[in-house]
Amino acid sequence: MFKALAFSLWLIMNPGHVTMTSIDYIKGTDSLKVSCRMEFEDFLKDLQTIDDDRNLRRFFSKQPFPSDLINQYFNSKVFIYVNDKLLIGKLLSASLDNNDINLNLIFRLSKKPKRITIRNMILTGWYTDQVNLMIIRINNFEKGIKLTPEHNEETLIVKRP
Repeated sequence: MFKALAFSLWLIMNPGHVTMTSIDYIKGTDSLKVSCRMEFEDFLKDLQTIDDDRNLRRFFSKQPFPSDLINQYFNSKVFIYVNDKLLIGKLLSASLDNNDINLNLIFRLSKKPKRITIRNMILTGWYTDQVNLMIIRINNFEKGIKLTPEHNEETLIVKRP
């Protein structure tokens, strides 16, 4: 809880390009809930790397958000490996809050997590000062990580309670 608060404060006080992603293990469902928040303008800019044929601002002005496009975007930018198996996310919801977009996805697991590797490439091709903050919570294990264009991947061993 303290780490989440510290990350939130850092996010507010940092003037650079920052995304915030949380990965939470949902007991009893064998799944991970992933929530990602970033500036909407940056999201549209980064989305053009996979779809530059549409007027994305007009396309996203209509609700609901196109889940197939967001799934394709997120799965091409954030790679989550649990026990060395790549997971594929499915969009649960997307919403705009002021100038930020909030994405919530579900990733199904085949086994309980013992090892998790995360590679976050969101906006790393656009900004050299990009920071992708992540919080991973699995049972009693909680870890915050900072990923950048130079250091975009981290592997964590999940400790058993």
